[in-house]
Amino acid sequence: MDDAARHGGKFTTIRFSLGECGNDRLIVCEDDGNGIPAEEKEKIFERGLGKNTGMGLFLAREILSITGITITETGEPGKGARFAMTVLKGMYR
Repeated sequence: MDDAARHGGKFTTIRFSLGECGNDRLIVCEDDGNGIPAEEKEKIFERGLGKNTGMGLFLAREILSITGITITETGEPGKGARFAMTVLKGMYR
């Protein structure tokens, strides 16, 4: 949510949802702001690469990976950012 406020430009909505992807669970955080350019979708998770401290998404991915959760950015540039976190079957209750 903080990244949306800092980098999302003019957005009106931030939405969280929970869904299924096969036997896994999908947690999604999305907004309707500027989105992330295609060439930056993986780079935003690199250490020191962000526009603020450069640690936020890097640390989020590292911490989630310890528990087996993956996070990717799957939004459409110009239509908003969408972060999808996949929780594997057996890792949730």
